[in-house]
Amino acid sequence: MAGPGAQPPPAPLLIACALRIERVALRSAGRPAGDTAAVLRTGMGPRAAERAVARALERPGMAGAAVLATGFCAGLVPGMHPGDLVVADETRDPRGTVACTGTRLLAEALARALPDRTVHTGALSGSDHVVRGQERARLGATGSVAVDMESAATLWTATRAVRTPTGEGRPVAAVRVIVDAPEHELVRIGTVRGGISAFRVLRALLPAFHEWHRSSLLPRR
Repeated sequence: MAGPGAQPPPAPLLIACALRIERVALRSAGRPAGDTAAVLRTGMGPRAAERAVARALERPGMAGAAVLATGFCAGLVPGMHPGDLVVADETRDPRGTVACTGTRLLAEALARALPDRTVHTGALSGSDHVVRGQERARLGATGSVAVDMESAATLWTATRAVRTPTGEGRPVAAVRVIVDAPEHELVRIGTVRGGISAFRVLRALLPAFHEWHRSSLLPRR
């Protein structure tokens, strides 16, 4: 038990992904000293993400957790390439939008971690199915830069869970690796092999995630 005046432990970081290959990449990256991150595999689709994230945030010690959604996505902007990164400034789905925390800091940290990769910043749309063809073009016309099936549901659930002990909204973010782009469509987005080395790209993101998390623990002004 902590003594009088002892500081509470830092709020943990919950990193949510959908696929087994994404979780393996994240868990194989190594953990820095003092790491309080937990990697959660939610399963595919918005409903699975909602259920898994809600359960995770109900666990003891998770009330103040920062939440970061990650994994693979489909790009919506012509000229994007597999292996590019997307940092959401907001996520969108039919229920509305969720503003992300520390977008610029996160994008800068990713650019330092992966200087050979292009980092795109913008709105990330949520869908309950793989988006292709004309639907991709329609989503791109709304201003979204990428789409996936779990990020919007993850952040929506996180921001509507019990608020942090300080009464502030919890920090949330979404970072995705493009595996499917307008000029580079995949047959199935869940089949990621060779080529762009998406596994290694995702694995290299952890230092930037931890930098973002440390910044989220600082008092907000």
